[in-house]
Amino acid sequence: MTTQDATHVGEREAREVAEAARETEWRQPSFAKELYLGRFRLDLIHPHPTLDAEASEQTDEFLERLRAVCTTELDGTVIERESYIPDEYIKALARVGAFGMKIPEEYGGLGLKQVAYNRALAMVSSVNPSLGALLSAHQSIGVPEPVRLFGTEEQKHAYLARCARGAISAFLLTEPDVGSDPARLRATATPVDGGAAYELDGVKLWTTNGVVAELLVVMARVPEHDGGRGGVTAFVVEADSPGIVVENRNAFMGLRGIENGVTRFDRVRVPAENRLGREGDGLKIALTTLNTGRLAIPATCAAATKWCLKIAREWSGERVQWGKPIGRHAAIAHKISSIAATAFAQESVLELSSHLADQGRHDIRIEAALAKLWCSETAWQVADDLVQIRGGRGYETADSLQARGERAVPAEQILRDLRINRIFEGSTEIMHLLIAREAVDAHLQAAGDIIDPDVDLTDKARAAARATGLYAKWLPQLVTGAGNQPNAYREFGSLAPHLRYVERASRRLARQTFYGMARWQGKLEKKQGFLARVVDIGAELFAIAATCVRAHMLHSTGSADEASNAHELADMFARQARLRTERLFDALWNNTDKQDEATARAVLDGRYTWFEADLLDISEGTGPWITEPAPTPKENVARRMLPSTRE
Repeated sequence: MTTQDATHVGEREAREVAEAARETEWRQPSFAKELYLGRFRLDLIHPHPTLDAEASEQTDEFLERLRAVCTTELDGTVIERESYIPDEYIKALARVGAFGMKIPEEYGGLGLKQVAYNRALAMVSSVNPSLGALLSAHQSIGVPEPVRLFGTEEQKHAYLARCARGAISAFLLTEPDVGSDPARLRATATPVDGGAAYELDGVKLWTTNGVVAELLVVMARVPEHDGGRGGVTAFVVEADSPGIVVENRNAFMGLRGIENGVTRFDRVRVPAENRLGREGDGLKIALTTLNTGRLAIPATCAAATKWCLKIAREWSGERVQWGKPIGRHAAIAHKISSIAATAFAQESVLELSSHLADQGRHDIRIEAALAKLWCSETAWQVADDLVQIRGGRGYETADSLQARGERAVPAEQILRDLRINRIFEGSTEIMHLLIAREAVDAHLQAAGDIIDPDVDLTDKARAAARATGLYAKWLPQLVTGAGNQPNAYREFGSLAPHLRYVERASRRLARQTFYGMARWQGKLEKKQGFLARVVDIGAELFAIAATCVRAHMLHSTGSADEASNAHELADMFARQARLRTERLFDALWNNTDKQDEATARAVLDGRYTWFEADLLDISEGTGPWITEPAPTPKENVARRMLPSTRE
């Protein structure tokens, strides 16, 4: 595909590009994938994994050092007020190794586990979420992770030590007219000097850390050429290379300290040895990196939700209305119960997913995606509930509260800061499609040639026979299981009924998915409302299982109070989640999807513009909404904060 063609990509070609980038084989077991297939593999997550003694001690020691920095050297209100992270804050984090938490010790990092990394992100995010964004953009998707996974030994030695010392890195994929559709990527990397180097040209948008980064991972399209297959390719690029201009530092409703901008590449020369992997492997590298990288989002969400619980508890206990604390009124009590149960469940989902990632014995692509999707959605609801509980004080800024003598509680800030998590690293809508694609993969493989419009009738008949044989063996297994046995999972005590529910609901979900496949066949992928609900049901079941398994583990390893309280919270969460799950099951078939889509078409066709006539449009100009940045380079607005870490 040429660069010019990239702007005119059809739906089929875009789907083929995305499909080629995803990992199609399942070499390791996946609890979540089995769940969507109607197989509740409790053995994959129970007993709940834990850190060994050495890793646990290493984690505790680091978190203690990090806590000291956070409490004595960092002030989140400064970041919010000044809209940037001061240089001395970054130096303090670099001093304790926060920029190299997951980098192996042999390359100068701390070599911490994913569990420790996520706990650290939660801690710094509780100071200010912009700090969590800085560290996670650098370490989860920036240079350290793809180089660690796909780099050569030379690349690891060249870049990982620099990153561990504090060389901030960024990941550049998105473009002004390209979001979640990589087939339309326009940035190019043209081989020059007989293949000894590449020339990068193009514009990248929403480059988190890009304004201050020293190292960049850039995705660009290499044209087909003699000696190379071309395709979207990943490169490590020095941010001070000639031809790189940061044209804008973007500002947002939340995360005011985030360093995010627009970066232009104009004939930027990159040595061939800076290429990560082979030509054409860029999207696969990006997707693989995101498998664990997405766990940074639920880490910051879990921290925010626990903070919301703390504030809700304190305020609801001291604020008196109609003769008693507002938390004693049912309307507020229901919200507090939901926040408490959700906080425990979010941390359970995060801990389990992180441990599975650390073990390396599981394929966690669905688990990580579910954790990101579910935690970002529930955290947003929690923050909204906190603002409601605080009332006018929830809507008022912390500075305003402080100015008139009240406690400076930034409830409205947490709402603003959390909103991006439903968009970061795959929006909720894209996550639904991504997870659904993996969840229905077995059905699509079974259907195969049946739903391929390019396959002739003879091959379709053969495919139908194969699918019939597969389903004849699989469907009977969905009729009954451990969830129908009253004594199943009895070691979980009062939580056993919830696990039996998960087992039954898993089989029910698999049957419903099959019914959808049988009804719509190849059109199933376009039934996005149906698929989103399938995904959300699986997310709730995953959260129930993770919460119950963690509560059982704490019953054995925690104090008596922790054991009792964990069971109570797990039970409450499971009850709430089961109600949500039942509503989702009902909505699989009883919904307004068809009518919604018809109404949306009418809106887009301009049929209802008559009732917009009395509005004043305060936005500048009339469009277009997406424009190509001016071809002439603008002033470089990059703010260099630290000296180079090159040796």
